[in-house]
Amino acid sequence: MINPIVKTIELPDGRTITLETGKLAKQADGAVMLRMGNTMLLATVCAAKDAVPGTDFMPLQVEYKEKFSAFGRFPGGFTKREGRASDYEILTCRLVDRALRPLFPDNFHAEVYVNIILFSADGVDMPDALAGLAASAALAVSDIPFGGPISEVRVARIDGQFVINPTFEQLEQADMDLMVGATYENIMMVEGEMKEVSEQDLLAALKAAHEAIKPMCKAQMELAEEVGSTVKRTYDHEVNDEDLRKAVHDACYDKAYAIAASGNRNKHEREDAFNAIRDEFKAQFTEEELEEKAPLIDRYYHDVEKEAMRRCILDEGKRLDGRKTTEIRPIWCEVSPLPGPHGSAIFTRGETQSLSTVTLGTKLDEKIIDDVLVHGKERFLLHYNFPPFSTGEAKAQRGVGRREIGHGHLAWRALKGQIPENYPYVVRVVSDILESNGSSSMATVCAGTLALMDAGVQIKNPVSGIAMGLIKNPGEEKYAVLSDILGDEDHLGDMDFKVTGTKNGITATQMDIKVDGLSYDILEKALLQAKQGREYILGKLTECIAEPRPELKPHAPRIETMTIPKEFIGAVIGPGGKIIQGMQEETGATITIEEVGNEGHIEIAGTNKKSIDDAIRLIKAIVAVPEIGEVYHGTIRSIMPYGAFVEFLPGRDGLLHISEFDWKRLETVEEAGWKEGDEIDVKLMDIDPKTGKFKLSHKVLLPKPEGAEGNGRKQGNGKPRR
Repeated sequence: MINPIVKTIELPDGRTITLETGKLAKQADGAVMLRMGNTMLLATVCAAKDAVPGTDFMPLQVEYKEKFSAFGRFPGGFTKREGRASDYEILTCRLVDRALRPLFPDNFHAEVYVNIILFSADGVDMPDALAGLAASAALAVSDIPFGGPISEVRVARIDGQFVINPTFEQLEQADMDLMVGATYENIMMVEGEMKEVSEQDLLAALKAAHEAIKPMCKAQMELAEEVGSTVKRTYDHEVNDEDLRKAVHDACYDKAYAIAASGNRNKHEREDAFNAIRDEFKAQFTEEELEEKAPLIDRYYHDVEKEAMRRCILDEGKRLDGRKTTEIRPIWCEVSPLPGPHGSAIFTRGETQSLSTVTLGTKLDEKIIDDVLVHGKERFLLHYNFPPFSTGEAKAQRGVGRREIGHGHLAWRALKGQIPENYPYVVRVVSDILESNGSSSMATVCAGTLALMDAGVQIKNPVSGIAMGLIKNPGEEKYAVLSDILGDEDHLGDMDFKVTGTKNGITATQMDIKVDGLSYDILEKALLQAKQGREYILGKLTECIAEPRPELKPHAPRIETMTIPKEFIGAVIGPGGKIIQGMQEETGATITIEEVGNEGHIEIAGTNKKSIDDAIRLIKAIVAVPEIGEVYHGTIRSIMPYGAFVEFLPGRDGLLHISEFDWKRLETVEEAGWKEGDEIDVKLMDIDPKTGKFKLSHKVLLPKPEGAEGNGRKQGNGKPRR
């Protein structure tokens, strides 16, 4: 009989989370089944016994996978099995990775694989908010060295109150949606979106999330104690030469400090100068000696470069490119650089440049979302591309990576709340990064804003973004918050804090912290400094284009919308789509229709006003209710001995009796020159209350000859009148 170890965590609203280990996946280094309601996640972790020779980084791989069977569904596609990771799964992986990665020992280089699998779900609780807790618990019950535990929670503000791990339904009512990862002592990771909230509101949300995380960390500590995994494995993944470390520092530090303090604004010139110092030091060794010493020299020199940059900022307030801590790099913007797209813009800040385009589409261009728990359609899309040439790298460009999906998602969150409600167009923003040296995702937000306004999308407010950094050495009170960080300041610093917002407040944020002991005072200072930077950048954007263009570009599609009663949807579509396809062929417009509640919602798109007007006219004719006494322009569909059937509204035929063609007597319809396909004006005279048949007349629209009493025929039987 298996006796698993179970720990229970109670959320502020009384719901519970259980962590269970010792029952499943026992050959993994650590395995925990997490359960909240009917949502169950299995997290496993395995680490290699030794590091691959020459590895000097943390080779961590986090995978998150949702099984369609978890929600009683079949996967789509021909194979009917789970395929490559969806964007949602990749984004969840990144959330977990960013919280875990900084907490592994700096000298631990063994490959670590974390796998989180959703095995059960009920569509109520959101599993992505539980993945970080499950992964950390698996590490806690393993012998893998790790500086956790951590946990992650989603915090939402609903009706002014903070809710921890809200349900899918609750989240729809929220004006803040944040994912927060933290240890018992410190916040490590933040990502989320907001509806233009203040800096103080964001800080309050972080505090509420951290208070909820603390008992989760405590439960993991207790779980590790019971399992007996508080003692971690020994490892020896780095071979160091302390004499060589000292020699590198003594020979290179002053030279590196001089480069750091030189204020050279050119990234590649600065890199070449730093590399020349290292190469000069290596020149004293033979090729045989360098085979052993070169990797160590590279590592020790990296530490020297990092220390020089940090001390220069802390001691002298000088950054690598000579700016002050609050100074933003030079900015230039341009709208409509490309004639083909429906909107385009270039945003350049220092050595970071985004060329963004906007394409406006119809309902047929919507993105269909078919994840395990999330179904629907997305009408605002943002894609981010980061080609190697943007950093001067000579390598081929492959498919879209996780980083590109993550950066694009952040920019999407920043902008999507500013698209007008019920906007008739599907909007796609594409940001191509042409240069990169610090915060290309924030450049994407700025360029995307400009391109949307250039396209004539009537966004509520322009959005700007900025990346903030931090330099703080352990044990020191002194610190520096940096505005608009460079790539090196991100890599060698202690924080990457991205904030986007309008003039009214914050719309999105993403934060990764690489240092322990970050206080809320520092976070508040960073947020307020970010606000100043955001407002400065926003001013540059509105100098370029003050407001959205009043009209779309001439080559952009025009869209009109209309609603019809639900019962007419079938009539507009026709059997097998015959009617709607015929209208599209006749007018050149694109017509889409869907049922929304008790109405049919129709979008008519075309490149010119005439095609749209013609389509609207045809649709209105279909849904029009025939009225006795009204005159219609119809078409003769068939001719019979006793008259003709005229289509006077789309899909509606009426009998035009031979006696109703003319005031004079006709022996045949053809006698008056009428034939099938001819167009004719008719008046609706009567509707049979039993059969619903329509009786039409053409002669009443003609001048009546003096003394005319009809044509001697009687409707219905063709006999002469008495």
